[in-house]
Amino acid sequence: YTEFYKFVAHAYDEPKFTMHFSADAPLAINALLFVPGENQEQFGMGQMEAGVSLYCRKVLIDAKPQKLLPEWLRFLRGVIDSADLPLNISRETMQDTALIQKLNKLITKRFLKFLATQAKNEPEAYMDFYTKFGRFLKEGIATSFEHQEQLAGLIRFESTSTEAGTQTGFAEYIERAADDQEVIYFLTGASRDILTKGPYLEAFKARGIEVALFTDQVDQYVLDSMPEFKGKKLVPADRADIELDDLEAEGEALDASSLVALTGWMQDTLGERVEKVEAGKRLVDSPIAALAPKEAPNAQMMAMMKAMGQEVPTPKVTLEINPRSEVIKNLSSLQQKDNELAGLVAQQLTDNALLAAGLLENPQEMVSRMNDLLARVAK
Repeated sequence: YTEFYKFVAHAYDEPKFTMHFSADAPLAINALLFVPGENQEQFGMGQMEAGVSLYCRKVLIDAKPQKLLPEWLRFLRGVIDSADLPLNISRETMQDTALIQKLNKLITKRFLKFLATQAKNEPEAYMDFYTKFGRFLKEGIATSFEHQEQLAGLIRFESTSTEAGTQTGFAEYIERAADDQEVIYFLTGASRDILTKGPYLEAFKARGIEVALFTDQVDQYVLDSMPEFKGKKLVPADRADIELDDLEAEGEALDASSLVALTGWMQDTLGERVEKVEAGKRLVDSPIAALAPKEAPNAQMMAMMKAMGQEVPTPKVTLEINPRSEVIKNLSSLQQKDNELAGLVAQQLTDNALLAAGLLENPQEMVSRMNDLLARVAK
């Protein structure tokens, strides 16, 4: 197998995985497929070309057929021989033949099933494969709806229920979740450390709800393409419309009348910067959080849109304040004594919340406001 792989792939490394299978129905197929030891695209060598040759009864039809496999499986190397193909088929006709489409679906499903078996039986070897070739699987989720569920089962990520550096999958997430949990919560960001130190996980942690953590730059785009997994909807944990069960919180909260007055005053003070200001139950330690509307792009998606030269909309966030936070209670008292200073504090809290959400567009204004605030309190 290794020598044959080196021959057909013009390679010097050894294959990571080898899949050899034959089938008589619905098509007569002999297939020998290899996953290379390394992903050449990771080394900046350009996009790989199709590397699985097509034969009919040991007669070469096409050394690099473009539609034999999906483009996101372009990393595979090997040969496929099908006795059902007519020997006189031309390359131009082959691209559109129904037989090629059947081969495409059959081999793709078979290979994804093979990967699922490897992930179960050889988890360490699979994680090595996923580290190198996971981007191809994510590309498939975004472009191949018919294979989406199989591919989603192969995706790996960290979560609030795993140790740092330990990967898990959607199937394991569902097994750990409560029976009545109908959604899969997730967050996307630059790193696990940033996500776990932000305000969005507090409510889920307090309720023992797991949140999947995605840190790849393309993850938000991929997850937007995949609305659910096995009937469970995928829901961003930083959205404003999430409803969680009530939880008995510690600490005395700001009284109702003061809370109404404070949120109204903050709404007037912040003006067009925010959609609305409201008290909520999701925060435990943090004083404030910026929650994006349901359909708004998050920070990762906005960065990707900017990189692609697209116009990026600036979403108006909902500010959720924690009525039990000492900062919020002190702000309520300060607003009665020094409205101007309280306004600076409210603006700074908003900047902090937007910064944590990755939505602060002009940090220079934040620095200038911070300096003004420090000048006031350092007198």
